[in-house]
Amino acid sequence: MRRVAVLGSTGSVGRNTLDVIASHPDQLQLVGIASRSSIELLAQQLGQFHPPLVCVWDEEKATQLSALTGCPRVGSGLEGLIELVTHPSVDVVVVATSGRDALIPLVRAIQAGKRIALASKELLVMAGALIMRLVQEHCTSLVPIDSEHAALFQCLQGISKDHVARLIITGSGGPLWGASAETVAHVTLAQVLAHPKWQMGPKITVDSATLMNKGLEVIEAQWLFGLPLEQLSVIIHPEAVVHGLVELVDGTLLAQMSVCDMRLPIQYALSFPERWDTLSSRLELTRLSALRFYEPDLAQFPCLRLAIEAARAGGSMCAALNGANDVAVAAYLEDHLSFADIPRVIAETLEQHRPLTQPTFDEVLAVDAWSRNTAQELIHSWSPR
Repeated sequence: MRRVAVLGSTGSVGRNTLDVIASHPDQLQLVGIASRSSIELLAQQLGQFHPPLVCVWDEEKATQLSALTGCPRVGSGLEGLIELVTHPSVDVVVVATSGRDALIPLVRAIQAGKRIALASKELLVMAGALIMRLVQEHCTSLVPIDSEHAALFQCLQGISKDHVARLIITGSGGPLWGASAETVAHVTLAQVLAHPKWQMGPKITVDSATLMNKGLEVIEAQWLFGLPLEQLSVIIHPEAVVHGLVELVDGTLLAQMSVCDMRLPIQYALSFPERWDTLSSRLELTRLSALRFYEPDLAQFPCLRLAIEAARAGGSMCAALNGANDVAVAAYLEDHLSFADIPRVIAETLEQHRPLTQPTFDEVLAVDAWSRNTAQELIHSWSPR
């Protein structure tokens, strides 16, 4: 029995994780859940699973949850998250929140020897070198939940790094792939949020539309798999059937294929190295009419270019990229910024950043705060839309 704590249990990945746990009662037990502020859904999860550990980031919301559910002890803030992820009854910590507030709890969980199932690519983008070093030092494991990295992780099992020519990260292209420049110039928020393949939260869906998510995934893959940028590439695959490919030195391509269902990579992260039955749909090859692959246009998708440039620069540049992107996307979702201005905010923030070569965790957090403030100031200094 693996005892699981889920950070971000009320989000899309978190809810899917709870579905996986519910479908495997003999193998998995939910012992802890945490959310930023969604106490109504958190109360429902408490009623269904009865985990002994619960935390809400917002202290006032934590008090409200306690009153709503009668739960005598609800943790809150950073201290509450750390207590949850380091608790002796927790074996596996699922990090399903994209917030930077999860960085320190992730570090503490690794230091406590917990196994990590990671859905938050932003944390490895911010501090990948430091996180992966801690994983090795504390003899634990980190298994990715992102569908693309889960695919690569599976393809690489039993493969020597010396035999790998490159890793290919696939992406559907998001809701704007193939759209004309005129369409993109006048795109509505509803169009941006209408992802053709995946049901995700608004922030990651916007990242999918700009292809920033592919750039962040390239950075994440560097640290997860210990390969240089030159051995990583991005391919647009509209059918979203092939989630990742590994090209070997002899020209062989290994591909992981499945339906678009986040429960599959989540279950693998929780079951690894075992494989369990699933209630998810099966991929029916005879129903596939085509599998198409395209090179992404970096001129059409400048966010992908900016991410690759940040990865090449290294150091704290990726943390600055992540912070600026978070602020720009939030401003866009709040109608304070146009879609076309998202890469502009990121680019101007990065131009002002003086990267640190080997930042510490404290320096990473400082750069993150600086980049967010800088991006916010840029947005405020521009004329209102």
